[in-house]
Amino acid sequence: ATQTKSADVERADSGIGQMPARKWRNRASETLSSLQAWEAHRPCTDCGERDLPVETDVQNCNQRRADLCEKCRKRRTERKESVLEFVNTEASYGEDLRIIKEEFYLPMQAAGLLSQEQLQGIFSNIQELIDLNENFLEILQEEIDQAFDQGDDDLMTVCIGEIFLEFVNMLPAFQTYCLQQSSSVNMLNALEKEKELLRIFLNVSQNDNTALRRMNLRSFLMAPLQRVTKYPLLLSRIIKATTEYHPDHSSLREAKSRIESHLEHINMKTKQEGNTWTLRSFRQDSKKKREVINIEMRETALKTVGWLREETRFVMEGSLQLAQPPDGQWVKKGSKTLKFQNMQVLLLVNMKRVSESSLESAEPGPVKDAVLVLIRDKNNGKFHLLREPLRLSNCIVSTDPDCDDTFELIEIRREAFVFRDSDRARTHHWFRQIRRYSRELGSWKKRRNALPNIMISTPHTRP
Repeated sequence: ATQTKSADVERADSGIGQMPARKWRNRASETLSSLQAWEAHRPCTDCGERDLPVETDVQNCNQRRADLCEKCRKRRTERKESVLEFVNTEASYGEDLRIIKEEFYLPMQAAGLLSQEQLQGIFSNIQELIDLNENFLEILQEEIDQAFDQGDDDLMTVCIGEIFLEFVNMLPAFQTYCLQQSSSVNMLNALEKEKELLRIFLNVSQNDNTALRRMNLRSFLMAPLQRVTKYPLLLSRIIKATTEYHPDHSSLREAKSRIESHLEHINMKTKQEGNTWTLRSFRQDSKKKREVINIEMRETALKTVGWLREETRFVMEGSLQLAQPPDGQWVKKGSKTLKFQNMQVLLLVNMKRVSESSLESAEPGPVKDAVLVLIRDKNNGKFHLLREPLRLSNCIVSTDPDCDDTFELIEIRREAFVFRDSDRARTHHWFRQIRRYSRELGSWKKRRNALPNIMISTPHTRP
């Protein structure tokens, strides 16, 4: 057998000489040291800053949370405390609502101290507020429990803003209660003077019922007002402790803006009704003023159509120019011959509920009805309807290439309207949305590509 030199064996095994191997080992050692130094001194995951020098970082690497700086750790703690305060105060508010029902409303009803009409006058829509609070609190508590179960001790995965926006329909319920508060207190005062048994019951309850904490009925009836005015403050604390990169940051700001707009709307309503009290006032900017106007228009539209709020979707709303042509030849003459007036228009859709709980129906159900509500510009603090809502199931919507900046809506056997927006693209968007529901709901369906039927009598006369 041929004997092989040891140098050949080493060269065959490693493939490199001793000097290159030593250099590789030195580079690997330097790289490892650099990685360890970077690991000890890596930036904060929340803000991207490095708050401590390298030596201190290495010494305290095992004592601090490796991916957060001191400022962000403190901010996370503040955010957790603010989130828990929001949930805990919501639970306390719910307990006060249950006391109102179980310690006052039900005993007074069972004893026949007041009639059902009188009870309704004093307690207003307290049952609606109880139901909303229970559903809202249940979702909040589930989010908290899920975060802890997943090891999120800082509750960073809890998105209060998103949850609040899902329950934005509770704000009109607060509005109903707040607007009736003044008359409720006046009725309670009058009945207490008139009915001795009621006065005795209220005094004994306050002094002997430990669940009431020696508070009277009037104090408990103020709970919804106090709660709705506290929402902006609680949301502000969470926003202050939430970095702008957090997925809930924009939702928190929108939730805060929505509740402040509703509070301003409630204040405006109380002034219109001649009441002297107001809720906590918040600084108004142009955006909040527009939102207050939109809220009032939606309230007017809902009251007009008589639909349930949870089954109603506002597809589009805004200002449009409207004209009523005297005859059907306006296209040949051109839209310049028409006299347009500014109008607030709302497109409302009534959706069938997929389930009893609105939270379970992620996807909207089939459309039951769709209407256009036409509202004149605001006058003396109130809105005025131009006419009864236009039901799209009885309308034909069409456009003409010669007048592509307008579209026509003909109410079968009644009258015709021509609409346009100041922006042509938005005019086309309005047309597509209105035509969509008109086609879906109309008994004539898609006949003649949504053009008027020549056999339908449509006199173009003003009402």
